Amino acid sequence: MQHLKPVPDPTPQPPAAGEQPSIAELERYATVLRINCVRMVAVAKAGHLDSSLSSADIVAALYYRVLRHDPKNPSWPERDRFVLSKGHAAPVQYAALAEHGYFPHKDLMGLRQIGSHLQGHPDMTRTPGIEVSTGSLGQGLSMSVWICLALRLDGLDETAQVFTLMSDGDIQEGQSWEGAAAAAHYEIPNLTAIVDYNHLQTDGTTEEVMDTGDVRAKFEAFGWDSIEIDGHDMGAITEALERSRTLRRPSAIVCQTKKGRGVSFMEGRFGFHGKPPSQDQASEAMDELESRLREQTAALESDSAGGDSDA
Repeated sequence: MQHLKPVPDPTPQPPAAGEQPSIAELERYATVLRINCVRMVAVAKAGHLDSSLSSADIVAALYYRVLRHDPKNPSWPERDRFVLSKGHAAPVQYAALAEHGYFPHKDLMGLRQIGSHLQGHPDMTRTPGIEVSTGSLGQGLSMSVWICLALRLDGLDETAQVFTLMSDGDIQEGQSWEGAAAAAHYEIPNLTAIVDYNHLQTDGTTEEVMDTGDVRAKFEAFGWDSIEIDGHDMGAITEALERSRTLRRPSAIVCQTKKGRGVSFMEGRFGFHGKPPSQDQASEAMDELESRLREQTAALESDSAGGDSDA
């Protein structure tokens, strides 16, 4: 199948321990994750591609720069924890885990297959690097609160941050707000909630299905530090995530995003939720993303030759 051709330029390797990738490098990593997501979902003929694409920039910033994690030791006690509350976007997390060596890259092509450890939603009992099994929207933030309290009991709350990626659907669930209340009540400083606020759901826009209003203000009303950013601005994403570590109360980062980001015919459009691309659509998406990867690689090589860099 045409859309399974290898990506141009060998996949950029994750930065070595202690290295901090630039914003431009993170943007290229996000493109790699998007390419992997298209290939996985196209082969599986099932999955939530547009939901994965909207959060690829956030996941790239986390895994390649912000998270303290060790693929060779997934159970490292001092590690940061990442909870994918929007579990249907599992392909983008699987892509990040494979790129970092948690399991062989070829496993990605087994997405949603019988016997594969990469199921439609993350399973902590089967996949290395998955902290908790998720999928039922609204549960991720509550689970993250109790992870933080367990870290406190173990004396690890000063070093281990817990990052939770949520969706519009999570915000519509009452349990999320119970978790928000509990985090404030127990004065949990090492919890960061990230909302992938793409405004599109299975049956329509978030505003039509269940309007969540001003999400930033709601978290603030619960006693959280709360900011709103462009969820596709890599500089803003990394700054917000790194800032959240310095706070002495739970932090919410509301990311305004577009569903299907990076694939023109899908971006910001209704009707792709949980619907895999056809072969023609997958080929078109791959062509667009591969072209972007080539451009990003060339720009980085040019900057490197000229001695330029960014933060």
